[in-house]
Amino acid sequence: MVDAATFWDKVAPKYAQSKISDMEAYEYTLERTRSYLKPTDRVLELGCGTGSTALLLAPGVKQVVGTDIAQGMIEIARSKPQEKSNADFRVLGIEDAVALREPFDVVAGFNLFHLVPNPQALFADIYEMLPEGGLFVSKTPCLADKAFGWKRFPIMAALPVMQLLGKAPRPVSMFKIADIDRMILEAGFEIVESGSFPSISRYIVARRS
Repeated sequence: MVDAATFWDKVAPKYAQSKISDMEAYEYTLERTRSYLKPTDRVLELGCGTGSTALLLAPGVKQVVGTDIAQGMIEIARSKPQEKSNADFRVLGIEDAVALREPFDVVAGFNLFHLVPNPQALFADIYEMLPEGGLFVSKTPCLADKAFGWKRFPIMAALPVMQLLGKAPRPVSMFKIADIDRMILEAGFEIVESGSFPSISRYIVARRS
């Protein structure tokens, strides 16, 4: 079995060159996220990959700290030019990232939470690290939701084989949209905004009350 850090290290160069499959949905996600950010905010991005989203958000905030388990991803992120020199990229697993003893106003994670072992516990940890009024912004593929249509069935069938061959990461949770909403609410958050763009990916802005 290939561990997560090794898998994402291996795919980092190809990942960096891959195109965003739905640019319209990605840009809309950025627009909605930027609308909640303030110039005084410190933002923690979990699973930042090669840093593209962190660097696009950085000009509108005080600082972005991007974290990822894969050294290869972070090396690529650090090599990218910055509009403002306020993005700090660190090699950190998600458990270590949410244990950081630093003040953050916003925690974000995009296309990440279906890839972690215990998202429910993670959402609770994120709630605890945020101050009152702090925001949690997430976008999560919901591969088992009917919004994905018939494609969900061959993916569910092929995934174990791809994982066995080292062609897919472990774990991969097959969520429905309702699962993500429920877990974030059960962690204590108030959902401020939610939507699905594209239809398979659940976007949520949640506030710690």
